[in-house]
Amino acid sequence: MNIIFEVIDKSGRKIRLTKEQWSKIRKKHPEVENEELIKETLEKPTKITYHSYDETAYKYYKHYKNRPYPENFLMVLVKYLNGDAFVVTTYFMDKIE
Repeated sequence: MNIIFEVIDKSGRKIRLTKEQWSKIRKKHPEVENEELIKETLEKPTKITYHSYDETAYKYYKHYKNRPYPENFLMVLVKYLNGDAFVVTTYFMDKIE
């Protein structure tokens, strides 16, 4: 498993992004142009919410006001499993859910 980064989130938990997940994200959501946006969202989120149907997943949101699109909230979905936390996906949205 090749890790692009590990970061400590706002609540002190370590979260990682792997090269494999980054590759999947870039293919499905090319508007997420670099992994630094993901890192910043995890470190300084605007809001963190529970996932509606998966109690082991959380959504991290960060508002990026300088984007030229209505979708200016980056949502990063993080899965927590057996003490491990990793980015599942990320994409821009127009509001926090």
